[in-house]
Amino acid sequence: MKTEDILTLHRTRRHFFRDCGIGLAAQTLMGAVQHHEAKIDHVIYLFMCGGPSQLELFDYKPELSKYDGKTAPDSLLKGKRFAFMDTFAKDPPKMLGTRRNFKQYGQSGMHFSDLVPNIAKVADNLTMFHGISTENFNHGPAKLFVNTGSIRPGRPSIGSWVTYGLGSESKDLPGFVVLQSGPRGPRGGSTLWSSGFIPTSYQGVPFRSTGDPILNLSSPKGVSSDQQRQTIEALRDLNALEKNFTGDNEIDTRITQYEMAFRMQTSGPELIDFAKESPATIEAYGAKPGAPEHAFANNCLLARRLVERGVRFVQLYHTDWDHHDDLTKPLDQVCREVDQASAALIADLKQRGLLDRTLVIWGGEFGRTPMGEVREKGKIGRNHHIDAFSLFMAGGGLKPGSILGVTDELGFSPTGDKMHVHDIQATLLHLLGIDHKKLTYRYQGRDFRLTDVSGEVLHKALA
Repeated sequence: MKTEDILTLHRTRRHFFRDCGIGLAAQTLMGAVQHHEAKIDHVIYLFMCGGPSQLELFDYKPELSKYDGKTAPDSLLKGKRFAFMDTFAKDPPKMLGTRRNFKQYGQSGMHFSDLVPNIAKVADNLTMFHGISTENFNHGPAKLFVNTGSIRPGRPSIGSWVTYGLGSESKDLPGFVVLQSGPRGPRGGSTLWSSGFIPTSYQGVPFRSTGDPILNLSSPKGVSSDQQRQTIEALRDLNALEKNFTGDNEIDTRITQYEMAFRMQTSGPELIDFAKESPATIEAYGAKPGAPEHAFANNCLLARRLVERGVRFVQLYHTDWDHHDDLTKPLDQVCREVDQASAALIADLKQRGLLDRTLVIWGGEFGRTPMGEVREKGKIGRNHHIDAFSLFMAGGGLKPGSILGVTDELGFSPTGDKMHVHDIQATLLHLLGIDHKKLTYRYQGRDFRLTDVSGEVLHKALA
């Protein structure tokens, strides 16, 4: 009698119904296919952790400067809530005009400050969004909302939804890769790239930008490739027996991850070896392998190499954008860290013919208030603001060189067409050929989706 037959004799009623559920889950996955023609195949999300000040970067407000130093009117603040209300409660907050110099770039006349001169140079490739609103003014929940569509932990991340729906073109690398840079990890940590309640095979895989992409990836000394292969095959067979017996769907994840790790022992070191990149490319990004201060630039170059190899979703987290108390040197520094490489990534993708099928997104979890915040005498920053922030995109399916959304003369509220984080998520999925209302996963009796119960595709942004 075959092993499978012996296991079948020992099956219980509980096992039967559990496997029925797994069968339904598999059918759900099979149904998660493209709903219409896709404009892109890959996404690179440059996430600026901490809330970049749109008023110092992209959203030029000359009228705000006229009110600089004047007390904010009660009508502006009535009914609004902000993070760290105590700094606003001590004294009435005063309006703060930017100290940065702005110029217009590209055929559309997009405004950029002197903090991002390189991004300004690729203006005609960008689609700029102003006046986006979100749901929470604290970093952790706000990051979760942008990345998972919910302020509560436990929901699948946007990269997990994408790879769950579409899979990956790469056989030797994960479909969803996470890269980090900056002085600390993002608030929220791994919940930002978690697969939540969908199978863990779709969670983001954090890579290092130097050495082995993943710790302990290399074979132990004295273990040959054939021995490693035999070990993986033995583990696969044992896990398959356990899966047949228990019906635990996560065992499939364990099997695939062992197989992936084995293939990555060859593909991983080659991936992070920049030796084949031209000196001109390295210089364009400002990359310097192994140098922590160049980590974001290194990760941007690595992101391009990942999508070249078929990785579906790459997310870069760069921290230190939380400028409550000083909009001078700290903001100068973080902009220097990301400006050159962000622009180089877009230009490099375009030059290689990859931008037509790749979406690049640049933005954070919320924006900053037009009122100043004083925490230390002689210095001034800005508080969190969830009603109107900016981000930009570049890539296939979008109208390059276009501007969507307008904020009022103070940069406090959107005017005209309003945009929400769920709209951004719906638009991203649309470009990938996915109807955000149809990509669902049944969990605890409810069909969940990335955009929850709202979100509309921003058709005005589409080419």
